[in-house]
Amino acid sequence: MTYGEILFRTAMSFIALLVLTRLLGKKQVGHLTFFNYVTGITFGSTTAEIIVTREITLLQGISSLVLWSLMAFIIAWIGLRSVKAREILDGQPTILVKQGMILEKALAKQHLNIDDLSMLLRNKDIFSPEEVEFAILEPDGRLSVLKKEELLPATKKDIKAATMPVHKIPTELIVDGTIVEKNLAKMDVSAVWLGKQLKKEGIDSVDQVFYAELQLDGTLYIDKYRDSIQ
Repeated sequence: MTYGEILFRTAMSFIALLVLTRLLGKKQVGHLTFFNYVTGITFGSTTAEIIVTREITLLQGISSLVLWSLMAFIIAWIGLRSVKAREILDGQPTILVKQGMILEKALAKQHLNIDDLSMLLRNKDIFSPEEVEFAILEPDGRLSVLKKEELLPATKKDIKAATMPVHKIPTELIVDGTIVEKNLAKMDVSAVWLGKQLKKEGIDSVDQVFYAELQLDGTLYIDKYRDSIQ
């Protein structure tokens, strides 16, 4: 296989992989289930084989990727249409701890031991099952934990503190020295206003700014290219 052929196969495989992963959607990219995880690994290994294996033609390799993507899409479609099929294909959440009590049978069913559970709880900053109201093992292998009510932090609602509705999220206005024009329009602010805010911080040019973000309270977070750490 010539060097040029390898480059061509690499470029075509890259394009095919990019298109197919976009079609499969964010769920596939996020590895929400074990099947999604396996599909991601299969995509990577198949693409590698297409690039370096002479016996596999480019058409054969891409056809394989397309077929696998089609089958994954069909499985996802079936899961959307049928709750029962979704339970079979994706699995169900499993309660491992209930009201501070470890459910040993549930642990054994998921092939976990007490050390595995302790590690998963510590990842949630919990060092004793006694603190847990419910601990649920999700289909993607992650642990969701609800602490006992008396251990939950107080909220503004609990202490009847004043709150304001949030209608926007922090939005980037400058990225890598360039103003993001669409975000200025979205946040209903002007380039003139932005320039004034920069001048207040002693910044004369947008080129000096690596990142600037409009906060919820209307203030501007600014990170300059040449920050000095005291």
